[in-house]
Amino acid sequence: MTRTPLTSPFDRSEIWFVTGSQTLYGEDTLRQVADQSQAVAAGLGGLPLKVVWKPVLKDSDSIRRLALDANARDDVVGVIAWMHTFSPAKMWIAGLEALRKPLLHLHTQANVELPWAEIDFDFMNLNQAAHGDREFGYIETRLGVARKTVVGHVSNPSVVRQVEDWQRACAGWAAARSLRLARFGDNMRHVAVTEGDKTEAQLRFGVEVNTWGVNDLAAAVDAASSEEVDSLVEEYVDQYDVSEELRPDGARHQSLRDGAAIEVGLRTFLEEGGFGAFTTTFEDLGSLRQLPGLAVQRLMAEGYGFGAEGDWKTAVLVRVANVMGTGLPGGASLMEDYTYDLVPGEEKILGAHMLEVAPSLTTARPRLEVHPLGIGGRDDPVRLVFTADAGPALVVAMSDMRDRFRLVANVVEVVEAPELPRLPVGRAVWKPEPDFTTSAACWLTAGAAHHTVMTTAVGAEVFRDFAEIARTELLVIDEATTLRDFQRELRWNQAYYRLAQGF
Repeated sequence: MTRTPLTSPFDRSEIWFVTGSQTLYGEDTLRQVADQSQAVAAGLGGLPLKVVWKPVLKDSDSIRRLALDANARDDVVGVIAWMHTFSPAKMWIAGLEALRKPLLHLHTQANVELPWAEIDFDFMNLNQAAHGDREFGYIETRLGVARKTVVGHVSNPSVVRQVEDWQRACAGWAAARSLRLARFGDNMRHVAVTEGDKTEAQLRFGVEVNTWGVNDLAAAVDAASSEEVDSLVEEYVDQYDVSEELRPDGARHQSLRDGAAIEVGLRTFLEEGGFGAFTTTFEDLGSLRQLPGLAVQRLMAEGYGFGAEGDWKTAVLVRVANVMGTGLPGGASLMEDYTYDLVPGEEKILGAHMLEVAPSLTTARPRLEVHPLGIGGRDDPVRLVFTADAGPALVVAMSDMRDRFRLVANVVEVVEAPELPRLPVGRAVWKPEPDFTTSAACWLTAGAAHHTVMTTAVGAEVFRDFAEIARTELLVIDEATTLRDFQRELRWNQAYYRLAQGF
Protein backbone atom coordinates (compact mmCIF):
# COMPACT_ATOMS: atom_id res chain seq x y z
CA MET A 1 0.00 0.00 0.00
CA THR A 2 1.08 3.59 -0.58
CA ARG A 3 2.11 5.36 2.60
CA THR A 4 3.52 8.75 3.50
CA PRO A 5 6.46 8.44 5.94
CA LEU A 6 6.05 10.40 9.14
CA THR A 7 8.48 13.31 9.02
CA SER A 8 10.57 14.51 11.95
CA PRO A 9 12.76 17.56 12.63
CA PHE A 10 15.81 15.49 11.69
CA ASP A 11 14.59 15.55 8.09
CA ARG A 12 14.74 19.32 7.65
CA SER A 13 16.12 21.18 10.67
CA GLU A 14 19.31 22.94 11.66
CA ILE A 15 21.09 24.49 14.64
CA TRP A 16 22.64 27.94 14.42
CA PHE A 17 26.14 28.49 15.82
CA VAL A 18 26.66 32.08 16.98
CA THR A 19 29.83 33.68 18.31
CA GLY A 20 30.10 36.78 20.45
CA SER A 21 32.82 39.40 20.28
CA GLN A 22 33.14 43.20 19.97
CA THR A 23 34.92 45.81 17.85
CA LEU A 24 37.47 46.82 20.53
CA TYR A 25 40.21 44.47 19.31
CA GLY A 26 40.30 45.51 15.63
CA GLU A 27 39.61 43.82 12.32
CA ASP A 28 42.60 41.46 12.38
CA THR A 29 41.44 39.94 15.67
CA LEU A 30 37.85 39.70 14.42
CA ARG A 31 39.01 37.84 11.31
CA GLN A 32 40.79 35.34 13.54
CA VAL A 33 37.65 35.06 15.69
CA ALA A 34 35.61 34.25 12.60
CA ASP A 35 38.11 31.66 11.35
CA GLN A 36 38.41 29.95 14.72
CA SER A 37 34.68 29.95 15.42
CA GLN A 38 34.07 28.34 12.03
CA ALA A 39 36.57 25.65 13.00
CA VAL A 40 34.73 25.03 16.29
CA ALA A 41 31.40 24.83 14.46
CA ALA A 42 32.96 22.38 12.00
CA GLY A 43 33.97 20.22 14.97
CA LEU A 44 30.24 19.65 15.53
CA GLY A 45 29.65 18.77 11.90
CA GLY A 46 29.08 15.07 12.44
CA LEU A 47 26.03 15.49 14.67
CA PRO A 48 22.50 14.44 13.66
CA LEU A 49 21.31 18.02 13.13
CA LYS A 50 23.19 20.32 10.77
CA VAL A 51 25.19 23.04 12.57
CA VAL A 52 25.13 26.30 10.58
CA TRP A 53 27.78 28.91 11.40
CA LYS A 54 26.58 32.52 11.54
CA PRO A 55 28.76 35.65 11.25
CA VAL A 56 30.33 36.96 14.46
CA LEU A 57 28.00 39.15 16.55
CA LYS A 58 29.47 42.43 17.77
CA ASP A 59 26.59 44.69 18.82
CA SER A 60 23.10 44.69 20.34
CA ASP A 61 21.19 45.28 17.11
CA SER A 62 22.76 42.35 15.24
CA ILE A 63 22.25 40.06 18.24
CA ARG A 64 18.56 40.96 18.54
CA ARG A 65 18.05 40.63 14.78
CA LEU A 66 19.61 37.16 14.77
CA ALA A 67 17.28 36.06 17.60
CA LEU A 68 14.24 37.31 15.70
CA ASP A 69 15.43 35.61 12.51
CA ALA A 70 15.88 32.32 14.37
CA ASN A 71 12.41 32.64 15.89
CA ALA A 72 10.88 33.15 12.45
CA ARG A 73 12.47 30.02 10.96
CA ASP A 74 10.61 26.77 11.59
CA ASP A 75 13.68 24.83 10.45
CA VAL A 76 15.89 26.39 13.15
CA VAL A 77 15.35 24.27 16.25
CA GLY A 78 18.12 25.62 18.48
CA VAL A 79 21.00 28.07 18.91
CA ILE A 80 24.53 27.38 20.20
CA ALA A 81 26.31 30.45 21.62
CA TRP A 82 30.02 30.89 22.38
CA MET A 83 31.77 34.04 23.54
CA HIS A 84 35.12 33.69 21.76
CA THR A 85 36.54 36.94 23.13
CA PHE A 86 34.92 39.31 25.61
CA SER A 87 31.41 40.19 24.47
CA PRO A 88 29.92 42.69 26.97
CA ALA A 89 26.75 41.01 28.21
CA LYS A 90 24.53 44.08 28.19
CA MET A 91 24.68 43.80 24.39
CA TRP A 92 22.90 40.45 24.71
CA ILE A 93 19.94 41.53 26.84
CA ALA A 94 17.52 42.38 24.02
CA GLY A 95 18.54 39.35 21.98
CA LEU A 96 18.24 36.86 24.82
CA GLU A 97 14.88 38.30 25.86
CA ALA A 98 13.65 37.98 22.26
CA LEU A 99 14.99 34.45 21.64
CA ARG A 100 12.32 31.73 21.68
CA LYS A 101 14.49 28.85 20.52
CA PRO A 102 16.35 26.37 22.77
CA LEU A 103 19.79 27.67 23.73
CA LEU A 104 23.05 25.86 24.42
CA HIS A 105 25.94 27.80 25.94
CA LEU A 106 29.16 26.20 24.73
CA HIS A 107 32.01 27.16 27.07
CA THR A 108 35.04 26.29 24.96
CA GLN A 109 38.08 27.81 23.29
CA ALA A 110 39.93 27.44 20.03
CA ASN A 111 43.02 25.65 21.39
CA VAL A 112 43.33 22.61 23.64
CA GLU A 113 46.81 23.25 25.03
CA LEU A 114 48.20 26.67 25.84
CA PRO A 115 51.41 27.67 23.99
CA TRP A 116 52.96 28.88 27.22
CA ALA A 117 56.22 30.24 25.75
CA GLU A 118 54.38 32.26 23.07
CA ILE A 119 51.59 33.85 25.08
CA ASP A 120 51.48 37.65 24.80
CA PHE A 121 48.65 40.17 25.10
CA ASP A 122 47.65 39.75 21.48
CA PHE A 123 47.05 36.09 22.33
CA MET A 124 45.18 37.06 25.50
CA ASN A 125 42.96 39.53 23.63
CA LEU A 126 42.03 36.84 21.12
CA ASN A 127 41.50 33.95 23.56
CA GLN A 128 39.19 35.33 26.25
CA ALA A 129 36.41 32.77 26.46
CA ALA A 130 37.41 31.96 30.04
CA HIS A 131 35.92 35.25 31.20
CA GLY A 132 33.87 36.15 28.13
CA ASP A 133 31.63 33.15 28.70
CA ARG A 134 31.38 33.97 32.42
CA GLU A 135 30.08 37.41 31.51
CA PHE A 136 27.56 35.72 29.21
CA GLY A 137 26.58 33.18 31.86
CA TYR A 138 25.87 36.02 34.30
CA ILE A 139 23.39 37.74 32.03
CA GLU A 140 21.72 34.42 31.10
CA THR A 141 21.14 33.72 34.78
CA ARG A 142 20.06 37.27 35.61
CA LEU A 143 17.46 37.10 32.80
CA GLY A 144 16.33 33.61 33.83
CA VAL A 145 17.22 32.14 30.44
CA ALA A 146 16.70 28.38 30.22
CA ARG A 147 19.72 26.78 28.60
CA LYS A 148 22.12 23.85 28.61
CA THR A 149 25.75 24.58 29.45
CA VAL A 150 28.47 22.36 27.97
CA VAL A 151 32.10 22.86 29.01
CA GLY A 152 35.17 21.62 27.14
CA HIS A 153 36.88 21.45 23.76
CA VAL A 154 34.94 20.13 20.77
CA SER A 155 37.67 17.55 20.14
CA ASN A 156 36.53 15.84 23.35
CA PRO A 157 33.96 13.09 22.57
CA SER A 158 32.20 13.82 25.88
CA VAL A 159 31.54 17.40 24.76
CA VAL A 160 30.19 16.29 21.40
CA ARG A 161 27.98 13.70 23.09
CA GLN A 162 26.46 16.34 25.38
CA VAL A 163 25.75 18.58 22.41
CA GLU A 164 24.15 15.66 20.58
CA ASP A 165 21.92 14.91 23.59
CA TRP A 166 20.77 18.52 23.54
CA GLN A 167 20.22 18.41 19.78
CA ARG A 168 17.96 15.40 20.22
CA ALA A 169 16.02 17.23 22.92
CA CYS A 170 15.63 20.19 20.55
CA ALA A 171 14.25 17.87 17.90
CA GLY A 172 11.82 16.38 20.41
CA TRP A 173 10.72 19.87 21.43
CA ALA A 174 10.21 20.91 17.80
CA ALA A 175 8.16 17.75 17.21
CA ALA A 176 5.98 18.49 20.25
CA ARG A 177 5.44 22.09 19.13
CA SER A 178 4.02 20.91 15.81
CA LEU A 179 2.28 17.74 17.02
CA ARG A 180 -1.38 17.06 16.26
CA LEU A 181 -2.86 14.24 18.33
CA ALA A 182 -6.12 12.43 17.55
CA ARG A 183 -8.07 10.84 20.39
CA PHE A 184 -10.48 8.17 19.13
CA GLY A 185 -13.07 8.27 21.86
CA ASP A 186 -12.52 9.36 25.45
CA ASN A 187 -10.26 7.93 28.13
CA MET A 188 -11.04 4.85 30.19
CA ARG A 189 -13.81 5.49 32.70
CA HIS A 190 -12.88 6.26 36.33
CA VAL A 191 -9.11 6.25 35.63
CA ALA A 192 -7.26 9.23 37.10
CA VAL A 193 -3.84 9.39 35.48
CA THR A 194 -5.11 9.38 31.90
CA GLU A 195 -6.89 12.67 32.56
CA GLY A 196 -5.16 16.00 32.00
CA ASP A 197 -5.45 19.62 30.98
CA LYS A 198 -5.27 19.64 27.19
CA THR A 199 -5.26 23.43 27.00
CA GLU A 200 -2.29 23.64 29.36
CA ALA A 201 -0.55 20.95 27.30
CA GLN A 202 -0.86 23.14 24.22
CA LEU A 203 0.48 26.14 26.13
CA ARG A 204 3.37 24.18 27.64
CA PHE A 205 4.34 21.75 24.87
CA GLY A 206 2.56 23.06 21.78
CA VAL A 207 0.68 19.82 21.12
CA GLU A 208 -2.89 20.01 19.78
CA VAL A 209 -5.07 17.33 21.42
CA ASN A 210 -8.55 16.83 19.98
CA THR A 211 -11.13 14.05 19.80
CA TRP A 212 -12.75 12.27 16.88
CA GLY A 213 -15.58 9.78 17.01
CA VAL A 214 -14.48 6.17 16.76
CA ASN A 215 -16.83 5.65 13.84
CA ASP A 216 -14.89 8.30 11.91
CA LEU A 217 -12.02 5.85 12.15
CA ALA A 218 -14.31 2.89 11.43
CA ALA A 219 -15.44 4.57 8.21
CA ALA A 220 -11.81 4.84 7.08
CA VAL A 221 -11.31 1.16 7.96
CA ASP A 222 -14.40 0.16 5.94
CA ALA A 223 -13.01 2.10 2.97
CA ALA A 224 -9.85 -0.04 2.85
CA SER A 225 -9.68 -1.84 -0.50
CA SER A 226 -9.05 -5.53 -0.96
CA GLU A 227 -5.88 -4.67 -2.85
CA GLU A 228 -4.56 -2.61 0.07
CA VAL A 229 -5.37 -5.39 2.52
CA ASP A 230 -3.75 -8.00 0.24
CA SER A 231 -0.59 -5.89 0.05
CA LEU A 232 -0.36 -5.56 3.83
CA VAL A 233 -0.95 -9.28 4.39
CA GLU A 234 1.97 -10.01 2.07
CA GLU A 235 4.08 -7.58 4.07
CA TYR A 236 3.13 -9.30 7.32
CA VAL A 237 4.05 -12.72 5.97
CA ASP A 238 7.41 -11.36 4.80
CA GLN A 239 8.31 -9.55 8.04
CA TYR A 240 6.93 -11.80 10.80
CA ASP A 241 6.52 -15.42 11.79
CA VAL A 242 2.79 -15.67 11.08
CA SER A 243 0.89 -18.41 12.90
CA GLU A 244 -0.58 -21.08 10.66
CA GLU A 245 -4.16 -20.16 11.46
CA LEU A 246 -3.61 -16.59 10.24
CA ARG A 247 -1.91 -17.46 6.96
CA PRO A 248 -3.85 -17.11 3.70
CA ASP A 249 -5.01 -20.74 3.86
CA GLY A 250 -5.52 -20.74 7.63
CA ALA A 251 -8.80 -21.11 9.50
CA ARG A 252 -8.58 -17.59 11.00
CA HIS A 253 -7.11 -15.69 8.08
CA GLN A 254 -10.06 -13.27 8.16
CA SER A 255 -8.86 -12.01 11.55
CA LEU A 256 -5.59 -11.01 9.94
CA ARG A 257 -7.40 -9.29 7.10
CA ASP A 258 -9.52 -7.40 9.60
CA GLY A 259 -6.35 -6.31 11.39
CA ALA A 260 -4.83 -5.21 8.09
CA ALA A 261 -7.94 -3.19 7.23
CA ILE A 262 -7.63 -1.42 10.58
CA GLU A 263 -4.03 -0.51 9.74
CA VAL A 264 -5.01 0.80 6.30
CA GLY A 265 -7.83 2.91 7.73
CA LEU A 266 -5.89 4.16 10.75
CA ARG A 267 -2.85 5.07 8.68
CA THR A 268 -5.02 6.87 6.10
CA PHE A 269 -6.81 8.85 8.82
CA LEU A 270 -3.55 9.90 10.48
CA GLU A 271 -1.82 10.83 7.24
CA GLU A 272 -4.73 12.83 5.86
CA GLY A 273 -5.15 14.71 9.15
CA GLY A 274 -1.45 15.39 9.67
CA PHE A 275 -1.47 13.55 13.01
CA GLY A 276 1.73 12.33 14.66
CA ALA A 277 0.11 10.63 17.65
CA PHE A 278 -3.20 9.06 18.64
CA THR A 279 -5.08 7.17 21.34
CA THR A 280 -7.71 4.44 21.43
CA THR A 281 -9.75 2.88 24.22
CA PHE A 282 -11.27 -0.57 24.52
CA GLU A 283 -14.40 0.97 26.04
CA ASP A 284 -15.24 2.86 22.84
CA LEU A 285 -14.68 0.80 19.70
CA GLY A 286 -17.74 1.80 17.69
CA SER A 287 -18.14 -0.56 14.76
CA LEU A 288 -14.49 -1.68 14.73
CA ARG A 289 -14.23 -5.46 14.65
CA GLN A 290 -11.12 -5.63 16.84
CA LEU A 291 -9.33 -3.50 19.36
CA PRO A 292 -6.46 -2.09 17.26
CA GLY A 293 -3.32 -4.00 18.19
CA LEU A 294 -1.09 -4.93 15.27
CA ALA A 295 -1.69 -1.59 13.54
CA VAL A 296 -0.81 0.36 16.69
CA GLN A 297 2.38 -1.65 17.24
CA ARG A 298 3.56 -1.06 13.69
CA LEU A 299 2.73 2.64 13.68
CA MET A 300 4.62 3.21 16.94
CA ALA A 301 7.62 1.42 15.42
CA GLU A 302 7.46 3.90 12.52
CA GLY A 303 7.60 6.88 14.89
CA TYR A 304 3.99 7.64 15.81
CA GLY A 305 3.02 8.36 19.40
CA PHE A 306 0.35 6.22 21.05
CA GLY A 307 -1.44 6.03 24.38
CA ALA A 308 -3.88 3.33 25.41
CA GLU A 309 -7.22 3.98 27.13
CA GLY A 310 -7.23 7.54 25.83
CA ASP A 311 -3.92 8.40 27.54
CA TRP A 312 -2.87 11.30 25.35
CA LYS A 313 -0.03 12.38 27.67
CA THR A 314 1.77 9.08 27.12
CA ALA A 315 1.08 9.35 23.39
CA VAL A 316 2.95 12.67 23.43
CA LEU A 317 5.91 11.08 25.24
CA VAL A 318 6.07 8.14 22.81
CA ARG A 319 6.16 10.53 19.85
CA VAL A 320 8.79 12.77 21.46
CA ALA A 321 10.95 9.78 22.46
CA ASN A 322 10.65 8.32 18.96
CA VAL A 323 11.85 11.59 17.44
CA MET A 324 14.69 12.05 19.93
CA GLY A 325 15.92 8.52 19.21
CA THR A 326 16.01 8.99 15.43
CA GLY A 327 18.91 7.06 13.89
CA LEU A 328 19.87 5.29 17.11
CA PRO A 329 19.54 1.57 17.88
CA GLY A 330 16.43 0.66 19.83
CA GLY A 331 13.02 2.29 19.89
CA ALA A 332 10.23 3.74 21.97
CA SER A 333 6.92 2.25 23.01
CA LEU A 334 3.94 2.52 25.27
CA MET A 335 4.69 0.46 28.38
CA GLU A 336 2.85 -0.39 31.56
CA ASP A 337 4.13 -1.74 34.86
CA TYR A 338 2.05 -4.89 35.20
CA THR A 339 3.39 -7.21 37.87
CA TYR A 340 6.47 -7.94 39.99
CA ASP A 341 8.86 -10.77 40.68
CA LEU A 342 9.64 -10.21 44.37
CA VAL A 343 12.34 -12.81 44.97
CA PRO A 344 14.61 -11.03 47.52
CA GLY A 345 17.64 -9.53 45.81
CA GLU A 346 16.33 -10.44 42.34
CA GLU A 347 13.26 -8.21 42.12
CA LYS A 348 12.08 -7.47 38.60
CA ILE A 349 9.21 -5.71 36.86
CA LEU A 350 7.21 -7.37 34.09
CA GLY A 351 5.86 -4.73 31.75
CA ALA A 352 3.36 -5.23 28.96
CA HIS A 353 -0.04 -4.08 27.78
CA MET A 354 -3.13 -5.72 26.33
CA LEU A 355 -1.69 -5.54 22.80
CA GLU A 356 0.14 -2.33 22.18
CA VAL A 357 3.91 -2.63 22.67
CA ALA A 358 6.11 -1.59 19.74
CA PRO A 359 8.36 -4.19 18.07
CA SER A 360 11.10 -1.55 17.83
CA LEU A 361 12.13 -2.76 21.32
CA THR A 362 13.46 -6.01 19.85
CA THR A 363 15.85 -7.07 17.12
CA ALA A 364 14.30 -10.55 17.04
CA ARG A 365 11.65 -11.50 14.50
CA PRO A 366 8.23 -11.10 16.17
CA ARG A 367 5.52 -13.71 15.88
CA LEU A 368 2.11 -12.64 14.56
CA GLU A 369 -0.72 -14.36 16.45
CA VAL A 370 -4.41 -14.03 17.32
CA HIS A 371 -5.80 -14.63 20.81
CA PRO A 372 -8.90 -13.81 22.84
CA LEU A 373 -9.11 -10.55 24.78
CA GLY A 374 -11.36 -10.56 27.79
CA ILE A 375 -12.33 -6.89 27.47
CA GLY A 376 -13.64 -4.76 24.64
CA GLY A 377 -16.41 -7.04 23.49
CA ARG A 378 -15.06 -7.52 19.95
CA ASP A 379 -13.42 -10.23 17.87
CA ASP A 380 -10.10 -11.69 19.00
CA PRO A 381 -7.40 -9.18 17.98
CA VAL A 382 -4.21 -9.92 16.09
CA ARG A 383 -0.94 -8.81 17.65
CA LEU A 384 2.85 -9.16 17.51
CA VAL A 385 4.36 -11.32 20.24
CA PHE A 386 7.98 -10.75 21.35
CA THR A 387 10.24 -9.93 24.29
CA ALA A 388 12.25 -6.71 24.43
CA ASP A 389 16.01 -7.03 24.00
CA ALA A 390 18.17 -6.94 27.11
CA GLY A 391 20.07 -3.71 27.71
CA PRO A 392 19.82 -0.22 29.21
CA ALA A 393 16.50 1.62 28.96
CA LEU A 394 14.51 4.47 30.43
CA VAL A 395 10.84 4.57 31.44
CA VAL A 396 9.20 8.00 31.63
CA ALA A 397 5.72 9.02 32.77
CA MET A 398 3.84 12.32 32.56
CA SER A 399 1.38 13.30 35.29
CA ASP A 400 -0.91 16.32 35.55
CA MET A 401 -0.31 17.78 39.03
CA ARG A 402 -3.04 20.47 38.70
CA ASP A 403 -0.64 23.42 38.57
CA ARG A 404 1.96 21.81 36.26
CA PHE A 405 2.95 18.68 34.39
CA ARG A 406 5.48 16.39 36.05
CA LEU A 407 7.82 14.04 34.24
CA VAL A 408 9.26 11.11 36.20
CA ALA A 409 12.00 8.98 34.66
CA ASN A 410 13.53 5.76 35.95
CA VAL A 411 16.78 4.38 34.59
CA VAL A 412 16.35 0.62 34.17
CA GLU A 413 18.11 -2.44 32.81
CA VAL A 414 16.03 -4.70 30.59
CA VAL A 415 17.01 -8.30 31.34
CA GLU A 416 16.56 -11.62 29.63
CA ALA A 417 13.05 -12.86 30.33
CA PRO A 418 12.02 -16.39 31.25
CA GLU A 419 9.85 -18.24 28.79
CA LEU A 420 6.30 -16.84 28.77
CA PRO A 421 4.38 -19.32 26.61
CA ARG A 422 0.98 -18.24 27.93
CA LEU A 423 1.48 -14.46 27.69
CA PRO A 424 1.01 -13.71 23.96
CA VAL A 425 1.85 -9.99 23.90
CA GLY A 426 4.84 -7.73 23.48
CA ARG A 427 6.59 -7.51 26.86
CA ALA A 428 9.73 -6.46 28.69
CA VAL A 429 11.31 -7.50 31.98
CA TRP A 430 13.57 -5.04 33.77
CA LYS A 431 15.45 -4.21 36.94
CA PRO A 432 15.04 -0.58 38.00
CA GLU A 433 17.80 1.58 39.46
CA PRO A 434 18.90 1.96 42.19
CA ASP A 435 16.90 -1.04 43.40
CA PHE A 436 13.30 -2.18 43.24
CA THR A 437 12.21 -0.92 46.66
CA THR A 438 13.65 2.58 46.26
CA SER A 439 12.43 2.86 42.69
CA ALA A 440 8.85 1.85 43.46
CA ALA A 441 8.66 4.00 46.61
CA CYS A 442 9.94 7.07 44.75
CA TRP A 443 7.62 6.44 41.80
CA LEU A 444 4.60 6.20 44.07
CA THR A 445 5.67 9.21 46.13
CA ALA A 446 5.94 11.31 42.96
CA GLY A 447 2.46 10.30 41.79
CA ALA A 448 3.91 8.99 38.54
CA ALA A 449 1.59 7.22 36.13
CA HIS A 450 1.36 3.50 35.43
CA HIS A 451 1.50 4.18 31.69
CA THR A 452 4.97 5.13 30.47
CA VAL A 453 7.10 5.42 27.41
CA MET A 454 9.95 2.92 27.43
CA THR A 455 12.87 4.05 25.31
CA THR A 456 15.89 1.90 24.57
CA ALA A 457 17.37 4.58 22.29
CA VAL A 458 17.93 7.66 24.47
CA GLY A 459 18.85 8.11 28.12
CA ALA A 460 17.97 10.37 31.01
CA GLU A 461 20.24 13.22 29.89
CA VAL A 462 18.20 13.79 26.72
CA PHE A 463 15.01 14.00 28.80
CA ARG A 464 16.75 16.38 31.22
CA ASP A 465 17.51 18.67 28.31
CA PHE A 466 13.95 18.32 26.99
CA ALA A 467 12.50 19.22 30.39
CA GLU A 468 14.79 22.25 30.67
CA ILE A 469 13.72 23.48 27.23
CA ALA A 470 10.05 22.92 28.11
CA ARG A 471 10.50 24.43 31.61
CA THR A 472 8.79 21.33 32.93
CA GLU A 473 9.48 19.46 36.15
CA LEU A 474 11.53 16.28 35.77
CA LEU A 475 12.40 13.84 38.55
CA VAL A 476 14.99 11.18 37.73
CA ILE A 477 15.33 7.92 39.66
CA ASP A 478 18.78 6.46 39.02
CA GLU A 479 21.67 4.72 40.75
CA ALA A 480 22.28 7.69 43.08
CA THR A 481 18.66 8.09 44.25
CA THR A 482 17.63 7.69 47.87
CA LEU A 483 14.05 7.95 49.07
CA ARG A 484 14.88 10.65 51.62
CA ASP A 485 16.62 12.89 49.08
CA PHE A 486 13.85 12.24 46.57
CA GLN A 487 11.23 13.35 49.08
CA ARG A 488 13.19 16.53 49.74
CA GLU A 489 13.40 17.25 46.02
CA LEU A 490 9.65 16.84 45.71
CA ARG A 491 9.04 19.35 48.50
CA TRP A 492 11.50 21.85 47.03
CA ASN A 493 9.95 21.46 43.59
CA GLN A 494 6.48 22.02 45.02
CA ALA A 495 7.57 25.43 46.28
CA TYR A 496 9.71 26.32 43.27
CA TYR A 497 7.20 25.58 40.53
CA ARG A 498 4.40 27.41 42.31
CA LEU A 499 6.58 30.47 42.90
CA ALA A 500 7.94 30.38 39.34
CA GLN A 501 4.42 30.80 37.95
CA GLY A 502 4.09 34.23 39.56
CA PHE A 503 0.88 35.75 40.80
